[in-house]
Amino acid sequence: MSQTTTDPRLLRAPPKRPIKLSWADERVRGIVWQVLVVGILGGIIYWLWSNTVHNLEVRRIATGFGFLWREAGLPIAEHVIDYNPTDTYFRALLVGLLNTLKVAVVGIVLATVLGTLIGIARLSKNWLVAKIAAAYVEVIRDLPLLLQLLFWYAVLQGLPGPRQAINPMEGVFLSNRGLKLPWIEWQDAHTYAVLGFVLGAVATFLYRRAARAKQMQDGQPRRVWPVALGLMIALPLAIWVAFGAPWTPDIPALRGFNFRGGVNISPEFFALLLGLVLYTAGFIAEIVRAGILAVPHGQWEAAQALGLRPRQVLNQIVLPQALRVIIPPMTSQFLNLTKNSSLAVAIGYQDIVSIANTTLNQTGQAIEGIAIIMLVYLTISLSISLFMNWYNAKIALVER
Repeated sequence: MSQTTTDPRLLRAPPKRPIKLSWADERVRGIVWQVLVVGILGGIIYWLWSNTVHNLEVRRIATGFGFLWREAGLPIAEHVIDYNPTDTYFRALLVGLLNTLKVAVVGIVLATVLGTLIGIARLSKNWLVAKIAAAYVEVIRDLPLLLQLLFWYAVLQGLPGPRQAINPMEGVFLSNRGLKLPWIEWQDAHTYAVLGFVLGAVATFLYRRAARAKQMQDGQPRRVWPVALGLMIALPLAIWVAFGAPWTPDIPALRGFNFRGGVNISPEFFALLLGLVLYTAGFIAEIVRAGILAVPHGQWEAAQALGLRPRQVLNQIVLPQALRVIIPPMTSQFLNLTKNSSLAVAIGYQDIVSIANTTLNQTGQAIEGIAIIMLVYLTISLSISLFMNWYNAKIALVER
């Protein structure tokens, strides 16, 4: 068989032509048009800004963010950090931001777990399970989210009062005042134990990566669970004992017309979280189902031929490959859940939108208030996108 060789000179990139200051050169035309477009956009933005500033000055409307350091006088029923009405508007907005983040983080975790389970259930060989999952997806996705939030809020408001509260187990009460759960008297030692658990989880993850790398070199498997048990269980317990953290459960009990003690999940937060999780889970379920179906059926057959159980096939063979299809659209659902949390104002949950609206109504500085809301959601959305894009690139297939 004859072999042909390629002239190395043909593999070189063609020389670049020098730019001629002539309208006939397409590169010159491209630069000119880009400069014109940027200049026009800049002029429009400057005109809008100057016109807005002029109108505000004519109407003697204060501008700037100096109002953030004035006393708010704004009551907030639910807050992650300490707050009282004598605090500043800045702290009130910070409370609203933390309330938004609380709903977004918890909602994303729960919606991902529930959506994944429903997506897998839709592919179940059990006819009843598959049909129930399919009915859930079709019903939930076809109803507006705002309607679902109002429905769950009305359901929670229709529950009996504290004296007739539903008591499914010891220390757990469900009433129109919310969900009461047992808790512990939180102290600094508990915080140190939680930090120890987080550090142990990070160390376990790094050890697992190192163990896999060594296994790829010598083929010897290494057990990770003893290290995980020591770092994630023994280490936090040792910190907890060393700092003498008490383990005194704070069990809620009826005192007068309401419960005292424990931790309370308000009806507003409960309804918002329930609506967001159930709604978003319907879309995530379809994404998971599509990702699993995108894996060639030969992967299932090959794994079963090796003697793997169906659960092992799903967890170790199919889902890792399906993630490359699942992650991009799931990122959009995470962003949608975060932005949809702004509907909290409809059921009285005080998130960043609700508190910012009250702030701009009290101060009259609508532009600054709306700008704060936009900046908050833009920052959260970009953070989610950056993390998910990093994770998507990390699990992407690398061709050799």
